[in-house]
Amino acid sequence: MTRDRYDEYIRRFNAQDPTVFEEFLTPNVYVLNGTLELRGIESMQKHYARIWRTFRETLHIRRFVANSTGLAVQMWAQFMALQEDPVSPFGAVRAGERFDFHGLILYTLEQGRFREIWVAYNRFVRTDLEGQQTELGIPH
Repeated sequence: MTRDRYDEYIRRFNAQDPTVFEEFLTPNVYVLNGTLELRGIESMQKHYARIWRTFRETLHIRRFVANSTGLAVQMWAQFMALQEDPVSPFGAVRAGERFDFHGLILYTLEQGRFREIWVAYNRFVRTDLEGQQTELGIPH
């Protein structure tokens, strides 16, 4: 997968386009994100519908490396709470709270689509409305 093609995935993901999963993931995609395991496109769509209901998620790519069988990125993902949600994927949140993920994502490719996605955390930080930061570890 070229960097331009991957950037298209990120652009559409940041636009919260749910069809991005159908185009870029294999039907039997496997995702391991902390203790969260997702299998198949429908599980990805349901997971992100839940996140996007509460948060404006923006992915920023710091580094990109790829070959014919896979790619890896260093990523910063920012989640901005748009509304209060007592049962968000990150627990109870208030509008305006921010969550910042810093980590590495490894993608295995199959016919130019993501077959596996493995997420490794370096930091996950919650910033409350008073500006206090809390290290969360792995939220899932």
